[in-house]
Amino acid sequence: MAEQVLMTAEGLEQLKMELEERKTVKRKEIKEAIKVARGYGDLSENSEYDEAKDAQAQNELRISELEETLKRVVLIDENVSADGVSVGSTVKVYDVEFDEEVIYKIVGSTEADPAQSKISNESPVGSALLGHKVGDKVTAVTPMGTLEFEIKEIIK
Repeated sequence: MAEQVLMTAEGLEQLKMELEERKTVKRKEIKEAIKVARGYGDLSENSEYDEAKDAQAQNELRISELEETLKRVVLIDENVSADGVSVGSTVKVYDVEFDEEVIYKIVGSTEADPAQSKISNESPVGSALLGHKVGDKVTAVTPMGTLEFEIKEIIK
């Protein structure tokens, strides 16, 4: 059996929107680009045609990936307990090394977006925080070294 994909309702909606966009708008744009490129003549030396066909293949591959992912989605219960950190939790931590408070939302790996402070439950920091409670000191071993955090608040 294929591995489950943990995801929030928001992440699921984003995947569905991307799939719909690729199946409708993107397919139409690529089909039109192929049609235009064919009009340029000899297909054996037609870089526009090659690029359009490559874009078509990449789009179809992404559509297949999205459809497969959607079959395996398990929604995260975002009404999580504030007793301990779990997938779906938003956590305020004190980063000892940088002497600052940081807020992370623990999400499934397909939704991770560090720029938005959404970290995967499978990441070194995300997995280190799981199961811990307010006041716990947590150590995460990352590729950039060992990081230490103190859990200040579990927001959700």
